[in-house]
Amino acid sequence: MKLLAGKVAIVTGAARGIGEAIALKFAAHGANVAFTYVSESSAQKATALEAKLTGLGVKAKAYKSNAGDFIQCEALVNDVLKEFGTVDICVNNAGISKDNLLLRMSPEQWSDVININLNSVFNMTKQVIRPMMKSKNGVIINMSSVIGEMGNAGQSSYAASKAGIIGFTKSVAKELGSRNIRCNAIAPGFVETDMTAYLKEGDAGDKYKAGIPLGKFATGEDIANTCLFLASDWGSYITGQTISVCGGLNI
Repeated sequence: MKLLAGKVAIVTGAARGIGEAIALKFAAHGANVAFTYVSESSAQKATALEAKLTGLGVKAKAYKSNAGDFIQCEALVNDVLKEFGTVDICVNNAGISKDNLLLRMSPEQWSDVININLNSVFNMTKQVIRPMMKSKNGVIINMSSVIGEMGNAGQSSYAASKAGIIGFTKSVAKELGSRNIRCNAIAPGFVETDMTAYLKEGDAGDKYKAGIPLGKFATGEDIANTCLFLASDWGSYITGQTISVCGGLNI
């Protein structure tokens, strides 16, 4: 059973990690997928992912686009509409971290994280709601973090950006529910990606896992499965919520 057959999804920041897992999961369930990458170093991975997605029998296209730039987001969505015809699902996954103690954090570090993690969600949502309102149907999924719920020393910028996503999600859900547009957030905990590989090593890895009731890190597929649920009709009566996929870390 393909839960997203014929749907068109945009996934930002999908050349690797969680975004890549989401794109693959959506395609496996019949969605046509437009996805973004931002750096030239990711171009080869994006091309490889595009081939994997089309190999699953769907239409797919990679776009080089910076979700933190409003004009680029506008151009992206216009291009997707021309190529795919509509947008049914938008997953705002693009994100970065520049961890530092507040005492040492520069204004540039703060601004970069807020722009890529939080402003990007506004930029993309602002663009995709137009076709969604026209069709009176749509799903927006915003990637927050358990850190946005709990806070964490050395991550004030990251926590602020991810907490902001939760408030934004609730507000958008209230604004657009009457148009049959659902907006939810996912708050992952520690996820096994190349960005977190160093956290799994030795005593540090054991320390992190000891704080997780399930005793392990999530996989990208764990997050993708939650996205699939929210994007499909199985989640049709869920909006304005934040689902923590963290192994119980926030209990």
